[in-house]
Amino acid sequence: MHILPVTLAIMHIPAFPARGLYAITDGPRADLIAACAAALEGGAVVLQYRDKSADHARRRDEATQLSALCARRGAPLIINDDVELAAQVGAAGVHLGEDDADIAAARIRLGSDAIIGVSCYDLLGRARDLAEAGADYLAFGAFFASPTKPNARHATIDLLRASRAFGKPLVAIGGITPDNAGSLIAAGADFIAAISGVFAAADVESAARRYAKLFHK
Repeated sequence: MHILPVTLAIMHIPAFPARGLYAITDGPRADLIAACAAALEGGAVVLQYRDKSADHARRRDEATQLSALCARRGAPLIINDDVELAAQVGAAGVHLGEDDADIAAARIRLGSDAIIGVSCYDLLGRARDLAEAGADYLAFGAFFASPTKPNARHATIDLLRASRAFGKPLVAIGGITPDNAGSLIAAGADFIAAISGVFAAADVESAARRYAKLFHK
């Protein structure tokens, strides 16, 4: 019997955009895929899958669906904290906090083209060190009171200004609304990250569109 070779389809991974709304999911929800599609339709340019639960099978299924959704929409999918899940579903990259894998280990697992973002909180020195270690973007926050992380450290606008010197895209997060985001963008934020501001809204698409419009003035 002649056996034909099997050709595997390679999913195109979108590049990291220059600026815009960085939408972050808010954990388990029945309408997760539809809500993420609405956020992308509203103008989100990056989607992060953030789910801290221990339901690994569900998380892998959701991340797989979101990876395909983001590939169709031309937006990179970033997986929060979980390098292995990012590798398994072909995500564009991973976002790492201070207790997660280091950049070098993530790069080895995900490849040289992966987008590896890092949380820098309110620490300029951490941002400098991680930029030198090869981070693709630096995230700071919280800038305002955050319903997702009420005890988060507080970052300042001056931190954004100083971090421009590191030559990396900057993400601002934490209690940011379309009404208070302008000062952060003016100070150098390339991306505004929103969790509840997008996904807790009754109309996710409209909420995303309000953020997205901030980058088209």
